[in-house]
Amino acid sequence: MSSRPGIENTLSRYGLGYDDHHPEMIVASFTKDAVLTMKIADGDLIGPFDGIDAIMELMNGSAHSQSDQRRHLTTNILIDDVDDDHAKVVAYLTIISVADGKLTVLSTGKYEDEFVRVDGTWLIAKRHIALDLPY
Repeated sequence: MSSRPGIENTLSRYGLGYDDHHPEMIVASFTKDAVLTMKIADGDLIGPFDGIDAIMELMNGSAHSQSDQRRHLTTNILIDDVDDDHAKVVAYLTIISVADGKLTVLSTGKYEDEFVRVDGTWLIAKRHIALDLPY
C-alpha cells in the first residue's frame, strides 16, 4: 500500500488543526517525542522544540497572537527515502491571511519532515520549517 495517502492526511490534519484552532489535530500529527526547528529567511535557527508539549506551546502561542484567519497550504509534496515505517518528505508551504475582506500571502517556504509510521498512522517525527519571509 502506498504511503502517500497517509502522509498527505497527516500534512492536511496539521494545517487544518492550526487554521481552525483544533490543537488536538496538531497533536495527532506528531510523535510524542517529535522535534521541530524553524528558520525565517536568513535569520537564526529557532529551536529545537523537543517533544509535543514544547511544540504545542509554540503553536498555541503563535495562534493566540493572530487576529486574522490563517490558511496553511501544503503543495508540491515530495515523498522520498520510503521504507515500511520511515519517509522523508519535503513540501511547499504558503501562508495566507484573511482579514478585513482581503487575502494576503504572508509567506512561503518549505516543510522538511521525517515521518514514521506508528500503529499504522504516519506521524511527523522531525520537522524543519524554512520560511522565505517573516510573517
